[in-house]
Amino acid sequence: MAKVDITERTFAFSLRIVKLSQILDSAPGTNRTLANQRLRSGTSIGANVEEVQAAQSKPDFISKISIACKESRETLYWLRLLIASSIMPSEKLEPLKKEADELVAIIKNSRA
Repeated sequence: MAKVDITERTFAFSLRIVKLSQILDSAPGTNRTLANQRLRSGTSIGANVEEVQAAQSKPDFISKISIACKESRETLYWLRLLIASSIMPSEKLEPLKKEADELVAIIKNSRA
């Protein structure tokens, strides 16, 4: 299996989040509110990982990678909430939740 660059992996994750948001956006109320929260945090992961690539210093790197880690954890929270509230079936969100969990671990380890 080929190694996937973290920037490409977080971009692909963001794209999946956007597509999921398009589905949830079609329903009013709670679904839309949760979709917006998850859309912001889920796409922020990749944006911050991109910014890490141009970090100007070690503190800048740590700051940006820490934000990416926080956004990954927040996205994982929203996905868990969507599953627990039965807004989306677990089998549809489980692969996305697994990827968010893996991104948390990868990004957390890259802060060291």
